[in-house]
Amino acid sequence: MSEEKVLLITGASSGIGRATTRLMAGDRRLVLAGRRVEPLEELAAELGGPERALVVGCDVGEWDQVETMTAAAIEAFGRIDEVFANAGFGASRGFLEESPEHWKSMVQTNVLGTALTIRSTLPHLLERGSGHFIVTSSIAGRRVLPGSLYSATKFATTAIGEALRQELRSRDDGKNIKVTLIEPGMVDTDFFENRPGESALKDEDIARTIQFALDQPEGVDLNEILIRPISQAT
Repeated sequence: MSEEKVLLITGASSGIGRATTRLMAGDRRLVLAGRRVEPLEELAAELGGPERALVVGCDVGEWDQVETMTAAAIEAFGRIDEVFANAGFGASRGFLEESPEHWKSMVQTNVLGTALTIRSTLPHLLERGSGHFIVTSSIAGRRVLPGSLYSATKFATTAIGEALRQELRSRDDGKNIKVTLIEPGMVDTDFFENRPGESALKDEDIARTIQFALDQPEGVDLNEILIRPISQAT
């Protein structure tokens, strides 16, 4: 088996996940997970096919699918070194907006999906005694937005990342596993129905931040990175 690091990315088919995939492809073998398989397959072909980028269809809110994702990664590459728990989506602000079904799906993906991704991959990283979790939160997970259930899910995601870090520091087999919360401000991606354009960050900006965190020396653990476009005041 190759000693090249293996990075697993959920929500890899678009936005920050896709940009991170492209940026890291030269340095790592990749596991690309997401609900939409077709764009993942196109991306994997662009990056060199299944020997470089394994595609796994996965709804992170469903435990059996998350377990299948982790097993497929280990079977294909023999290891997982880094886990980017990135899958998530938003909702219109206002507690009279959106449907309860949309809310339920968002909470299941953004909150439970993050936790399930960690639960499924953590035993492997503990067995190896090293690794790195990157968790996509948001500036909305640090300050409440009016009428935003999405903001509530990102507060939960932020708490999950810090809770994981504290748990790992208390375990002898987890002391060398890093945890980084990425907290973007406004990013010009498909997340927005009306994209913000030049006033926002690009998804590539966040990908470079993730690369920076992953490439830190062994004893350095970047716990939180908040990144805004220079034009964003709050």
